[in-house]
Amino acid sequence: MKPVSKHILITGVSTGIGYGAAKQFVGRGFSVYGSVRNQADADRLQTELGPSFTPLLFDVTDVAAVTLAAQQLTEKLAGSGLGGLINNAGMAIGGPVQYQSVDTFRKHLDVNVVGVVQVTQAFLPLLGARENHPVQTGRILTISSVNGQIAIPFLGAYVSSKFALEGLSHSLRRELALFGIKVIIVGPGSVKTPIWTKGTDMSAYENTPYFPAMKQFLRQVKKAEERGFSVDAIGERIVDIYETRNPQVRYALVPNLLTSWILPKLIPHRALDWILARIGGK
Repeated sequence: MKPVSKHILITGVSTGIGYGAAKQFVGRGFSVYGSVRNQADADRLQTELGPSFTPLLFDVTDVAAVTLAAQQLTEKLAGSGLGGLINNAGMAIGGPVQYQSVDTFRKHLDVNVVGVVQVTQAFLPLLGARENHPVQTGRILTISSVNGQIAIPFLGAYVSSKFALEGLSHSLRRELALFGIKVIIVGPGSVKTPIWTKGTDMSAYENTPYFPAMKQFLRQVKKAEERGFSVDAIGERIVDIYETRNPQVRYALVPNLLTSWILPKLIPHRALDWILARIGGK
């Protein structure tokens, strides 16, 4: 059954996939509520996206702010409920596990996993997870990554968080079946998004033995990004998935399904290790 509510909440809409999804949902007639972390982004997005967009000011790691936003949205919707929650907010900072700070590693888990739990818990009642729930409940789309199932070097914190996020999503899907709430994993591959620009400064590791391989690997990441999907294209697919009557459990949104998804999943781990080592110049 397709969702009927035209109210959508998307976390992390200031740039990247979240922005692309917000723009596409607005373009198809939805009322979009999007989380931002500062007033400047809220004002900019209201201007760019128009009256169908409402900013919600919260950081996914701030429990009090998330709870307040859920209360405010509950009052605004006045009983009509949410059709969808798009858990998109995330971070990615590269570095070798041996030298990356534990604080940075922990921050990935706080934002990419625990933040998703906090937001989901706060907004689940609006999606229909409650006693006497409505016949038409909402949906959750979790924005993971191709790296939620395929690990690559020098993004260990990010990869770990996305693997955890996918496990969380599978558990949620099986729990929320009680209410008819579908949980769908969306795993993009290469996307032209600022998340990689923000997280690929490797200068802190210049004096480590990993640096030459990291530089080579980063070149390949940037080449893949140039061939990747635009955020608008990913946003359009997210809306299509949301509107699908009987969605799949997981979608791999990659430029080349065979080479970017099917083969890396089929070949032995040692073979993939060898390929990735060649990319790193070994």
